[in-house]
Amino acid sequence: MKSYEELVKYYRELTHFDSSKDSDYPSHQQQRLPQPPLSKAKMTDKQIALPMDFKSLELTNDTVNLIYSRESRRSYSGESLTLLQLSFLLWATQGVKSMRGNNYATMRTVPCGGARHPFETYLVVQNVEGLDKGVYHYLPLTNEIEFLKPVEDMEQVIADSVVGQKWASNASVVFYWSIMPYRAEWRYGEAAVLRSLVDVGHVCQNLYLACEAAKLGTCAIISFDFELCNKLFGLDGEDEYVIYCAPVGTVSPVDNSDEIYAFVKNEPGAQG
Repeated sequence: MKSYEELVKYYRELTHFDSSKDSDYPSHQQQRLPQPPLSKAKMTDKQIALPMDFKSLELTNDTVNLIYSRESRRSYSGESLTLLQLSFLLWATQGVKSMRGNNYATMRTVPCGGARHPFETYLVVQNVEGLDKGVYHYLPLTNEIEFLKPVEDMEQVIADSVVGQKWASNASVVFYWSIMPYRAEWRYGEAAVLRSLVDVGHVCQNLYLACEAAKLGTCAIISFDFELCNKLFGLDGEDEYVIYCAPVGTVSPVDNSDEIYAFVKNEPGAQG
């Protein structure tokens, strides 16, 4: 069994990649193999077109103020989001602006190495106007969402999916991003997943800024139940698996951060 120090060194070395050196393994793109689809195909026959009239939203457009005000918000009032608000958040995080070449790549609202965009967006919708409660999948190429299935005891499912963080179950909707590694591996080979870990941060940061602009709250979560999340969306855990998530809700006027962070008071170095 490896020691703690050996494990730390092993995982740290996984992030080492020198782009100045040629790989010993040519990528599938270099081998001229067909590229994978730019987006996952429809999973059901229950698609819902999303509105795009974002000018009608009351958005904050002051960039400096958005960046300054951005923070992780964990206290939600439980009020519903509009479908237009949800559409704006989906577009801001994975929306397609244009296509490059003969379906070679999508130009989206977030940067991504080689424009591979290996991520899919899934939603657990709890309180969005006009939508049934349940699990949804975003279709960026057609700007639609599709209903996958209902969820019983949704608050408990959400809390369990993020290993007991009950505050997340007050969200109106929870974003779960999966990764389909081969979409990036086709071009970048063994370096693909490392690059993708960087790129998924771009996606979530756009969610933060879009939420701030729309006067909503979100908080990125990297602690989640891998098996439960994959089962929730019918993912195999190998060719596609959840990599990141973030609850979104209307911001509560009552900040219960002290309750959420009660455990911090007992941590070494905590100030009273």
